[in-house]
Amino acid sequence: MALVTSDAAPLAPFALSEARAFLHITRDDDDAMLIGHLRSAADLCEQFIGQALLVRQHRETLAVARNWQMLSAQPVSAITGVQGLSADGEVFALAQDAYAIDISADGTGRVRVLHPGSAGRIEVRYMAGLASQWGDLPEPLRQGIIRLAAHVHLARDSADAAPPAMVAALWRPWRRMRL
Repeated sequence: MALVTSDAAPLAPFALSEARAFLHITRDDDDAMLIGHLRSAADLCEQFIGQALLVRQHRETLAVARNWQMLSAQPVSAITGVQGLSADGEVFALAQDAYAIDISADGTGRVRVLHPGSAGRIEVRYMAGLASQWGDLPEPLRQGIIRLAAHVHLARDSADAAPPAMVAALWRPWRRMRL
């Protein structure tokens, strides 16, 4: 099983401005809470659509394998490094001819190890995301995130906090599913 780590999507300040406008909030008293709601909504969006929203660095640890292994975060724009990990966790550089990388037209990143040396696992560093900044995301994705964050903000004291069905409807066209 792959271990994937990445930085949080850098949403503020433009996402915060949109959320404040949507909620008709003029004071900054609730900004920290709204940013938390936006991050949670963006994380849920990424999980739902199966893609990273904003381009950022990802790191994934995979078992050594000669067959192609698909990277988890998509769409991949660049694979920036592949390192070997020994059994005791020591990181070392793999020779460039020891592995192969591939990025398909749909943004699927793949890697395989041809000559592992003493590597039992590999660490792959890569860039993945749909857009470089908040304003470049497709409007339905942004609106779904804003609406979900606003819903959570308004329903934070309510017992019935089911998310609006409109959010899934806005995100569904971008959903990628793996079999």
